[in-house]
Amino acid sequence: MTTLQQQIIKEMKVQPSIDPKEENQRSIEFLKNYLKANPFLKGFVLGISGGQDSTLAGRLAQIAVDQLNAETEGGYAFYAVRLPYGEQFDEEDAQDALDFIQPTKTYTVNIKEAVDAAERALESQGIEITDFVKGNDKARERMKVQYAIAAAKNAVVLGTDHAAEAITGFYTKYGDGAADLMPLFRLNKRQGRAMLKELGAPEHLYNKIPTADLEEERPAIPDEVALGLTYDNIDDYLEGKSIPKAAQEKLENYYLKTRHKRHLPITVFDDFWKS
Repeated sequence: MTTLQQQIIKEMKVQPSIDPKEENQRSIEFLKNYLKANPFLKGFVLGISGGQDSTLAGRLAQIAVDQLNAETEGGYAFYAVRLPYGEQFDEEDAQDALDFIQPTKTYTVNIKEAVDAAERALESQGIEITDFVKGNDKARERMKVQYAIAAAKNAVVLGTDHAAEAITGFYTKYGDGAADLMPLFRLNKRQGRAMLKELGAPEHLYNKIPTADLEEERPAIPDEVALGLTYDNIDDYLEGKSIPKAAQEKLENYYLKTRHKRHLPITVFDDFWKS
């Protein structure tokens, strides 16, 4: 009988070990092939936060467009987008990430005015916006900006979701969870870190403590604190290893509670509640 762990690993497509160089090339070829299969598209858009995931996805995207431009008549671009809410506490890391990625073009759109205006409009209708809800609004505003740029540039939006996020649902539905392509799908956190290291990224970027940094009442709270789980436990689980029983129960509970985030909108043809 298939265990829930085996079912999750199969769904997330995680391998117990990887060759970082091979997986980097696999993602690059995936990105190149998508653009070649859709000649009306000319590039990628991605928000760059200064964290491991966006730095990795951004560098892979830039390599892909550089190779395409060398192999074809050119015209491909990667658009990196800085999307701070006011002033970002780790702006220096974001700039270091951009220096490493070397994007074709960088845009900076401060989302504070738009997010705050929406909050005021809702509160004028008696709808209270908690700090947690506002954090999700920030993520959705960031994605809205990326899609606007993509539409203007005949490009597609990249996502940074990977298996260690997907299993926990640790992202905003229709925020950072929304994208056209997910080049990091199949990877856990340590595998992505190894790939970024192989690409020659600055050590402080791939060893950086992950944080979503969406909540103002808990600024820069580490993911592991917010989840109550370590990425080592999550990664071990996804690689088929045993982890402490309490951690396994919590992780599998996250997976079951967040299934809706990994599913397209539900229709009358989906027996969603039975699965």
